[in-house]
Amino acid sequence: MSLPFRPSGIFSAQWIPTDADGVVRRESLAAHLAFERGHGIKGVLALGSTGEFPHFTVPERKHVLATVAELAGPLALIANVTDIRPRAAIELGRQAKALGYSAIALMPPVFFPVSQADMLAYFLHVADAVDLPVMLYNFPELTGKRIDLATVAAFAKRAPMCAIKQSGGEFAYHRELIALGREKKFVVMSGADTRLPEVFKLGAAGCIGGLVNIVPELMVAIHAAGPGAATAEVKLAAARMKEVGAVVDRLTFPLNVGAGLEARGFDPGVPKTVVSAGSAKLYRGIVRDLRRMFKSWGLTIGARG
Repeated sequence: MSLPFRPSGIFSAQWIPTDADGVVRRESLAAHLAFERGHGIKGVLALGSTGEFPHFTVPERKHVLATVAELAGPLALIANVTDIRPRAAIELGRQAKALGYSAIALMPPVFFPVSQADMLAYFLHVADAVDLPVMLYNFPELTGKRIDLATVAAFAKRAPMCAIKQSGGEFAYHRELIALGREKKFVVMSGADTRLPEVFKLGAAGCIGGLVNIVPELMVAIHAAGPGAATAEVKLAAARMKEVGAVVDRLTFPLNVGAGLEARGFDPGVPKTVVSAGSAKLYRGIVRDLRRMFKSWGLTIGARG
């Protein structure tokens, strides 16, 4: 294996625009990636939670990984290959390696109960078969399972662990993970988009967030200022992140990210699931209110960004 990969900086938990048949809208994705890259992001997580990976078949996920790899260069790339079927995760991971991805991401397998011992066995099995650095991905609100600290430590001892992405409501877990990462030589990438000054002060290496799709310049500015920075620019960016978060939180994730993307002037594609009239109304309100907010802040709309 090549020199160790350690993600850092701002990564997009990339939104994937598709048409009504679930086919990637290539031009829309290219325009959005160019926008994010132009604002200084360091990498992309392909087919994470924001990328709505459960909606895609394995062949469709392989196509998405290939398309992102083609369009996102020279950004660092991480492929979420999580699947309830280990053989599918391995197939996706091997394709990611062939495409030049720097690492794979693994969440606990969903639906059925999984002990921490079996979760560890799953992670190790996929990691051994793929032979790429691994970023564990903890998001209990979505998977229904928390990756416990002892499981993280055991995996880091036996596999090429480069990072863990910590998402969800358990903000305090960042502290334990960062401390363990310093001991085991992996980094923590936070999913706490609206609390970046706090996570960087704690020692997180970066953020992989859904809101990067919408306001990458705010998040890049906070990271670039350095841990513990309290400049006027950082305070303003952090306050604006909270405002954006409050608006998008009026609708459920990840459809709310699509609304933010549209507000910023990009094509989010067709929803991958059935959307009620109530949610559609909330969606339109978010687009309207965010667009008004962005204009008042002087943020450009669309590819001009």
